[in-house]
Amino acid sequence: MTVSIILTSYNYGQYLKDTINSVLNQTCKDWELLVIDDCSTDNSIDIIMEFVNSDDRIRLIRNYENQGLAASLKTGIMAAFGDWVAFLESDDLWKKDYLERKLEIAERYADIGFIYNDVEFFDKNADCVQKKFSRLVKRNSLMKCPKNMFYSFGFENPVMTMSSVMVRRGLLEKVDFNTPIDKLLDWFIYIQIAKMTHFYYVNEKLTMWRQHSDSYLTRRNKIKFKFANISAYLLIYRREFWNIKLLLFILLSSFLMCMKRLKVYIFG
Repeated sequence: MTVSIILTSYNYGQYLKDTINSVLNQTCKDWELLVIDDCSTDNSIDIIMEFVNSDDRIRLIRNYENQGLAASLKTGIMAAFGDWVAFLESDDLWKKDYLERKLEIAERYADIGFIYNDVEFFDKNADCVQKKFSRLVKRNSLMKCPKNMFYSFGFENPVMTMSSVMVRRGLLEKVDFNTPIDKLLDWFIYIQIAKMTHFYYVNEKLTMWRQHSDSYLTRRNKIKFKFANISAYLLIYRREFWNIKLLLFILLSSFLMCMKRLKVYIFG
């Protein structure tokens, strides 16, 4: 059982060495690393090429014009050879047994296609972000797995970061990546995958999620008011228009999301 690691890169050269080294330090050695660079203008390419030239498991794919996260991930998935695909953001780190633990679970449960895990927050904004996610972390820890999580994404995304996710490659090949907003792509695709397979949560801090002023989470908080999750459910409902349960769920989720947005607008 092999793993293709997809690392999307854009102007995070200052973090890339540590991130790639966390892959090289894995106890599991049967992997390939695909680095998809989306027209970085810093020293990212030079850093990536140092690793490419020293390890034939690492490949660089360059976008010659900036294409965004969705297109970069699709490029990586199309080029991947592994049975599973693991995502790693270019400023995050993996604990050394990340892949080993995930593959143990994949071999034990044939009916799961999505594995994610608890995370360790670090860097400047770690304490603040950890408090924000404390309720979600507790709820994940109480979950019995394997689990059908299709209706678990209606109000919030229980998967904290893509750097904690490993998915069967065949499932990703069936996903529509045309999200209504690029920064909520993860939520949009997880719902589609949840329709096709069971999920498994590993209650171990296998991912180190960096929190800094230009991190993905900070930028995501500035997005426009668009419901990527509702769009994903509607995408599925168009194929299952007879599914009354799903329709009612979409209506309820839309209402709750609107109430949440209204609360933020009124109280800040």
